[in-house]
Amino acid sequence: MNAGLDPIDIIVELRMSHQDSANKWFGISVDDGKVADMLKENVVEPLRVKQQAIKSSTEVACMILRIDDVVSSKGGKEPMGGPPRGGMPPGMPPGMGMM
Repeated sequence: MNAGLDPIDIIVELRMSHQDSANKWFGISVDDGKVADMLKENVVEPLRVKQQAIKSSTEVACMILRIDDVVSSKGGKEPMGGPPRGGMPPGMPPGMGMM
């Protein structure tokens, strides 16, 4: 939520209105910055929108975890190209490692 409203004050006001079970449709009206009955304001979010948001955020979290697994699994391997750790093997002439 960001409509230039003080988040603490507006959330406290919203929670106070939700304590009464008759106010279950109350939400934050960004037009006037007050808590109002969203059903009377004709602001209705379909369940499908919320389900898609949860599904998308879950997929993103899984992708981030997969990327993290790939990055951490490559940590122990030698870098591609260049001499191996510890220098060139004995007997190789200087400058031959980068061919």
